[in-house]
Amino acid sequence: MTEPTESLIEYPSDFPIKIMGLMQDQFAQTMLELVTLHDPEFHAGKMEMRPSSAGKYLALTVTVRATSREQLDNLYRALSSHPMVKVVL
Repeated sequence: MTEPTESLIEYPSDFPIKIMGLMQDQFAQTMLELVTLHDPEFHAGKMEMRPSSAGKYLALTVTVRATSREQLDNLYRALSSHPMVKVVL
């Protein structure tokens, strides 16, 4: 078992994060702005969008440049606490 201070991720590295929310105007743009706060080099070209089969939800995959565990933890907290977000993986 690894110690909590150890990381299985080597930094820096490209790290994909899935964000799911209701299909609504501004969801992708809002997530883009939020992710950019934590990874200033992130841009819309690094975001994949997939609507659910019924069109009720939108799944985004954002690939961030992870530079530290603290950066990823802060990004996960910001995403998972956002009112537009249902799930972050």
